[in-house]
Amino acid sequence: MGATQITAAKDAKSLKRLPVGEILLGDCVEAMNALPEKSVDLIFADPPYNLQLRQELHRPNNSLVDAVDDEWDQFSSFAAYDRFTRDWLTAARRVLKDDGALWVIGSYHNIFRLGTAVQDLGFWILNDVVWRKTNPMPNFRGKRLTNAHETMIWAAKSEAGKYTFNYDALKELNEGVQMRSDWLLPICNGVERLRDDDGEKVHPTQKPEALLHRVMIASTKPEDIVLDPFFGTGTTGAVAKQLGRRFIGIEREKSYAEAARKRIDGVRRYERAALRVTEGKRAQPRIPFGQLVERRLLEPGDVLTSINGRHMAKVRADGTLVAADITGSIHKVGAHLEHAPSCNGWTYWHFKSAEGHLPIDVLRQKIRAEMTD
Repeated sequence: MGATQITAAKDAKSLKRLPVGEILLGDCVEAMNALPEKSVDLIFADPPYNLQLRQELHRPNNSLVDAVDDEWDQFSSFAAYDRFTRDWLTAARRVLKDDGALWVIGSYHNIFRLGTAVQDLGFWILNDVVWRKTNPMPNFRGKRLTNAHETMIWAAKSEAGKYTFNYDALKELNEGVQMRSDWLLPICNGVERLRDDDGEKVHPTQKPEALLHRVMIASTKPEDIVLDPFFGTGTTGAVAKQLGRRFIGIEREKSYAEAARKRIDGVRRYERAALRVTEGKRAQPRIPFGQLVERRLLEPGDVLTSINGRHMAKVRADGTLVAADITGSIHKVGAHLEHAPSCNGWTYWHFKSAEGHLPIDVLRQKIRAEMTD
């Protein structure tokens, strides 16, 4: 991926290619409506929260808090915010593939309005994920609870959508324990936080890369296209590039787009082998038992032994087994011999090797490994 380009959103429709790896400068609705229908795999959206700040906020030492008071976060009413929300979500739904998914993040100021619009427009909510901040900003006035979390809505395009979910990869990311819907991660800080020449934050709501890393590991595959309609300083693009995903960013503020471009150009994509993640059994290619026979990993006439050593069966040329009083698949024969309703023949049957008796699943995994190398 070469240098990141910034293209005017109004020119997106004239492009003869999908603007992958580019930042479209301008209105997100206009930009998304210029993209081909059903062209992106995932949308991560960090829209304005409509924080409704009415006055300056000071710390106990009277220093001014760098709060979100930018023009792009100000709306005249809830009705105006709702119109804005439905407009961009409608445009997002159009460009999302049928098996694609949406992540949208917000706070208590807007997440409930977002959730209503998401459901009203036909998306199918899969989870709400609570991002618990390890280092939230304190509540300086002492009139409310410290706001220590934000909420993400994860939704498929429709109830019938076959969205990507890398369950096993997330489980490994969580030390072998099933990933929960509450994620404990720090806010963006330290060297990751982009600052200008005066040391001020370039963007007030820059999200941490760890958050986007988890989102993409959870719900994308390498080379998927991830669209971010509120690109800001490019966290989505930076993480997508690192993880071998492709991105399209949309940002209306030129200063943010320039900061994002510079940031992404400095990011290195991880090597291909490192981008592979743990796959669930459903995602692995199907290998018929007969393929082991065709490949001569097992030969007709070879004897297989049951896991408990009580039963034996011979391999036939067509990939079936024959035992004392039954002929059929590895699963059917195993179930019959054990008087069981079903049997996983891959783990039930063992073959003789130099290392002893091993499950025939070892041979299946050998073929799978060859297919993914």
